[in-house]
Amino acid sequence: MPHEPPSAPGAEYEKYLKSGALRLQCCTVCGKQIFYPRTLCPYCGSVALEWRAASGRGTVYSATTVRQKPERGGDYNISVIELAEGARMLSRVEGIPAADVKIGMPVEAVIGEANGAALLLFRRMELP
Repeated sequence: MPHEPPSAPGAEYEKYLKSGALRLQCCTVCGKQIFYPRTLCPYCGSVALEWRAASGRGTVYSATTVRQKPERGGDYNISVIELAEGARMLSRVEGIPAADVKIGMPVEAVIGEANGAALLLFRRMELP
């Protein structure tokens, strides 16, 4: 039986998303959470990376509104989200007008899909 090579980190990340789980790599040497998936830690160079469940909670670290004609879908936001565990990722905040996305806004992850690929998006988190 042929030995199958491990999947690429990006493919592994997408596999978790498609199954409904948010998992991110964590370096077992320096303890930092890593995003985008890699084969070695960008902080310390270790290859000792493991996949850990992430809460999906975070805050908007940075945001911008991309202007588009209404017939092309209208305005949308591009945001850098800082997860509670420390990693930052580029994504979108859905469900509110693009101009209403503000730095410091609490958000939570939702797994979406486009063209057969799983996407990690965010929505504003309502505070109690």
